[in-house]
Amino acid sequence: MQALLPVAGVGTRLRPHTHTLPKALVPVAGKPILGHILDELIPLGIDEVVLVVGYLGDKIVQYVSSHYGLKVRFVEQQERLGLGHAVYLAQSALHLDEPVLIVLGDTIFRAKLAPVLAGKVSALGVRPVDDPTKFGIVELDEHHRIRRLVEKPAHPTSNLAIVGLYYVQHPDRLIAALDEVIRRDQRVKGEYQLTDGLQHMIEAGDEWDTFPVDEWYDCGNPQTLLTTNHVLLAENGHPYPPGKNIVIPPVSIAPSAQLENSVIGPYVSIGDDVIVRHSIVRESILNEGCRVENVVLSDSLVGEHAVVAGSFTSLNIGDSSEIRIGGFTQGE
Repeated sequence: MQALLPVAGVGTRLRPHTHTLPKALVPVAGKPILGHILDELIPLGIDEVVLVVGYLGDKIVQYVSSHYGLKVRFVEQQERLGLGHAVYLAQSALHLDEPVLIVLGDTIFRAKLAPVLAGKVSALGVRPVDDPTKFGIVELDEHHRIRRLVEKPAHPTSNLAIVGLYYVQHPDRLIAALDEVIRRDQRVKGEYQLTDGLQHMIEAGDEWDTFPVDEWYDCGNPQTLLTTNHVLLAENGHPYPPGKNIVIPPVSIAPSAQLENSVIGPYVSIGDDVIVRHSIVRESILNEGCRVENVVLSDSLVGEHAVVAGSFTSLNIGDSSEIRIGGFTQGE
């Protein structure tokens, strides 16, 4: 089974972290976003992966090649012309006569994919949402097959959002449909959309089902990244041996991290070679090689090899006084 992962996104909303790291390699809950995705796919029997890379793509190539024993092919998207364009470029690396699972490289998912991959009909992953106007949605016919895809409708006729999982039985037909989209120069905000190619297929008589996506974790901006870190650690936090620190699970702490007289957790991810001294850290992600000393951190992202240092304070406060100094108050 083959999978296609477009991972050429720049990740502007995650800057400054994505100035030096591709979005797909931003760490969350102890591993890069891309690592979480690949770890979901491998147990399904997927052994061939095509990655469409772009910005800082050499780092993605290095990560996948050194951490996974998959058959991996890389395709470069030199111009950011949209998801449809990325999939179209991948045709040279895909087996067009075999089904392919397309997974967006910046969204961590939980779904029962084994029945989908065993099926004989193409299918889109969907999830009900409260506000369909913010998403691409699917409209179903009387047989519960997809009849139309609508991008961010002003007046939604469905609440089933498209969440970035596409099982394509006939990749050759998808490439032909995307070729038509590009030939017509059919763009939305300057980009070729995958949904336009899928709609061409549906209008040509291709049958498409839907399947439910149980969980869908966005990693597109700092706040959603921290929320995803919280949820994933709650599922898979790792124990940490006792010592001269207080560790409140769930956490993910790399074995090479150095902790000294600190309180860590809950919901903290600490990468390789991180140093934390005399600090309190909760609901945060500390990336490889950074150093944190004498501070209280909450809801924070600290980049690779960054330094965050503070100092202790001496006070002389009279009776019935109140003073607040940085950090957080329990319950806020």
